Amino acid sequence: MTSDTAIRAAIPAELSATVRSVTLREGVATIVADASGLGRSAAAQLQRELSEAASLVEGVSEVRVALMADKAPRRIIAVGSGKGGVGKSTLTANLAVALAKMGMKVGVVDADIYGPSQATLLNGKGSKLRAEGQTLIPHDSDFGVKFVSMGQLVEPGKAIAWRGPMVGSALGQLMEADWGETELLLVDMPPGTGDVQLTMMQKFKPAGAVVISTPQDLALIDATRAIDLFQQAKIPIVGIVENMAGYLCPHCGEASEPFGHGGAESAAKDIDVPFLGRVPLAMEIRTASDGGQPPAAGTSEVGAPFTQIAARLKDWLEHAG
Repeated sequence: MTSDTAIRAAIPAELSATVRSVTLREGVATIVADASGLGRSAAAQLQRELSEAASLVEGVSEVRVALMADKAPRRIIAVGSGKGGVGKSTLTANLAVALAKMGMKVGVVDADIYGPSQATLLNGKGSKLRAEGQTLIPHDSDFGVKFVSMGQLVEPGKAIAWRGPMVGSALGQLMEADWGETELLLVDMPPGTGDVQLTMMQKFKPAGAVVISTPQDLALIDATRAIDLFQQAKIPIVGIVENMAGYLCPHCGEASEPFGHGGAESAAKDIDVPFLGRVPLAMEIRTASDGGQPPAAGTSEVGAPFTQIAARLKDWLEHAG
C-alpha cells in the first residue's frame, strides 16, 4: 500500500467522498477536499477531521488540508416600507415560511435593529445567537427557516441606543452570518429611508425589493418614497403588497374596510410596478403571529394570501436570472 493510498484508507468513509486528491511528499500530506455547500463551522469540522485521520498514518509528520468550494448562489430580497406598523415583519416571516414549504432554503435577517421581532414571529423567543470566532450562527426555526435578529443579542425590553456606524456594523454581522446552503435571504428592513437601508443597498445589493403598505393615503405616500429609494439604487421592485385590506368580523361575519381598499393596487399601477396581492386584517393572523406560529405554516385560510404572494416572489426569482 502506497503512502497516498494509506492516507485515503485512513479517512472515514463518510468523508471520503469529499476528497479530491491526496499527496505525500517528505512527510507532508496534502489533502484537497470539496466543501461546496458547507457553512463555515461544517467546513472547519471537515478540515479538522481529515487532518486528524491523516496524521495517524505512519510517515506523516504534517498535514495540510485545502478546501475547495463553489460560491453559494445566494440572493437577497429586501422587504421594506416607508413607515412602521404596516405589517412588514409579519409579511417577511410568512413569506420565508411559505417559500421554505415550496422547497427553497431560506434565511431571514431581522435588520430592524431598533425594533426586532423575528424571534417572536418564528417561535424563537428567548433564543440566543451563538458565534464561532467572529461569525454568528443563525438560529434554526421550527419551520425550516434560519434567522438572525438583534433580539437574540440583547436582553428583552432593553433599548438599543446606537448611532449610525454601530447600526451599520451590526447589520454587517447579521448579513455575514454562517448561512450554509441557504439560497435566499429575506431582509426585514426597518421603516423609513435611513442608515440601514443605505448600508444594505450599497454593501449587499439586494436582487430585489418587496414593498408593503396599508391601503390609506398616508401609508402609500411613504411606501412610494421607499420605492423611489430602491429605484435610485437600481434595486428592482418585485412588487407591492397591500396589508390590512379589509376586516371580517369574527362575530357577525360582516366585512368592513377600516383602512380603505385597493389603494396599494392603484398606486402600483400609477408608478408601474407589479401588485403582488392583499393580506386581510384578521384576528387569527395577529394571535398566531404573537404565538410564534406563522399562518403560512398551517392550512388555515388566513395563510393563503401569504402563500400566494410567496409563489409570485418565487416566480419572479426564477425569471429574474
